[in-house]
Amino acid sequence: MAKAKIQFVCTECGADYTKWQGQCGECKAWNTLKEFREATGVAKRQPDFAAEKRTGFAGTLSQIQKLSDVDLEDQVRIATGMGEFDRVLGGGLVPGSAVLIGGHPGAGKSTLLLQTLCYLAQRLPVLYVSGEESVQQIALRAQRLKLPMDALSILAETSVESITEVAKETAPRILVIDSIQVMHAPDVESAPGSVSQVRESAAWLTRYAKQTGTILILVGHVTKDGSLAGPKVLEHMIDASVMLESSGDSRFRTLRAIKNRFGAVNELGVFAMLDTGLKEVKNPSSIFLNKNQEASPGSVVTVVWEGTRPLLIELQALVDGTSMGHPRRVAVGLDGNRLTMILAILNRHGGIFTGDQDVFLNVVGGVRVTETSADLATLLAVVSSLRDRPMPRDWVVFGELGLNGELRPVPNGQERVLEAAKHGFRKAIIPKANLPRNPPKGMEVIGASRLDEVFQALSD
Repeated sequence: MAKAKIQFVCTECGADYTKWQGQCGECKAWNTLKEFREATGVAKRQPDFAAEKRTGFAGTLSQIQKLSDVDLEDQVRIATGMGEFDRVLGGGLVPGSAVLIGGHPGAGKSTLLLQTLCYLAQRLPVLYVSGEESVQQIALRAQRLKLPMDALSILAETSVESITEVAKETAPRILVIDSIQVMHAPDVESAPGSVSQVRESAAWLTRYAKQTGTILILVGHVTKDGSLAGPKVLEHMIDASVMLESSGDSRFRTLRAIKNRFGAVNELGVFAMLDTGLKEVKNPSSIFLNKNQEASPGSVVTVVWEGTRPLLIELQALVDGTSMGHPRRVAVGLDGNRLTMILAILNRHGGIFTGDQDVFLNVVGGVRVTETSADLATLLAVVSSLRDRPMPRDWVVFGELGLNGELRPVPNGQERVLEAAKHGFRKAIIPKANLPRNPPKGMEVIGASRLDEVFQALSD
């Protein structure tokens, strides 16, 4: 047997190093390098799941083709039966694809998959492989959730070699591995859950899925610091990576696409955890807004774009005099550097100084805002809290702020305005370039090109 090759892999970005070091040179993260032993020579076996001849990703003969000769017809997707799950996946499951579902323990990954698979198994063969729970535990959960149990095939196994042997005999259309951290591949000496085992096990299973056209779903756990334990190095070999997120005091769960070769990235699906399992929320904007409460200073509603649809969220700001030499800038759900930039714009072009104030900003509902359309709402929330003047509850604002105080347009402005009108908002302040040609009935839309025009519209 050949000697194993030792490498050190960063769990944050997947960079390889020949020796250990405290900081990753690529992503600058500290203490993220883990040992990776890669077997070489005869010790590392490459499985070939084709029956007679080498096959390609979809089970067809691999051959050289001209790009113009490639069949451009859409591949038939398999609907999961849950609209929010299908939305995040880009329309459903693609044959021969590998999907990684991550999340904190207890977020609901196994519950979501069990609900989906029990109904999918009614119309196509499905194999659910559990390496952490016994088959009795899975059956008890399905019984508690009142799911159909007569068609789903389950297997308790941790060896990827044994799993693929069973899969070749039963030929499932969908193969689920729960979870990839407990799987182990032959000829890898390290313990299950290590970078070596996770990478080799996933490569073994992905090769089987590509060569047979099977849909592979891998479950990955998230560590306490929020990183995916091991599967971060798998993102180059899988087709889609989705994350199921939850806050400790909320019954709502958000499913977000981080990588997707077959759909939009950063697509968001919302679920509610009930006694009967996860239920999809078809109108997510309604759960992030509380329109029954009275208007309060520092609260502003904006419209962000998540994947392929608009989402109404509420931003709350609290501005208070600082008791220390350096004022605090705390942003929850928003980039802290962008908050600092917006405060500088407010001082330079709005004439409002916050250098002697602590500024706290929160996105209600645990949503994380990554786009720039929330700039105007962030600024107005700070001004509202500082001046102790609430904005009316039926107002909505959005727009990107430039360093010169200009209000820049954002994508899909028409759809954002329509979403706000659908939820009963009567007035909107948006970039002038996003003004719709036909404003919704009963809604006044004000376009502004600079920050002073926004303040003028608020004072009228």
